[in-house]
Amino acid sequence: QVQLVESGGGLVQAGGSLRLSCAASGRIFSGNAMAWYRQAPGKQRDLVARMTSGGTTNYADSVKGRFTISRDNAKNTLYLQMNSLKPEDTDLYYCAYCRNPWCANSWHYWGQGTQVTVSA
Repeated sequence: QVQLVESGGGLVQAGGSLRLSCAASGRIFSGNAMAWYRQAPGKQRDLVARMTSGGTTNYADSVKGRFTISRDNAKNTLYLQMNSLKPEDTDLYYCAYCRNPWCANSWHYWGQGTQVTVSA
């Protein structure tokens, strides 16, 4: 089993920054993929950023150049540094963990989410 706990969300003005953290516990392997997703009420959950084995990353077009995903394997923690935040970044942000080095859409574990609200 794997448990994921997100933190770091909050209210910030447009142009500001936040850093989200996802603390993972249980059967965690550093070579397995992790990701950040976000979801607005009534909408589908969308990929924000993914990190696969070896540190390969990919980002949604809407956040490229503003968000950075990183991982501290010693602490089993995934991060999302969010800069130049926009009101449209307002969402519930989720951490996801895959039991394999790569996951496309079917992630095995999810956190409970942390709310990010960006005011204009």
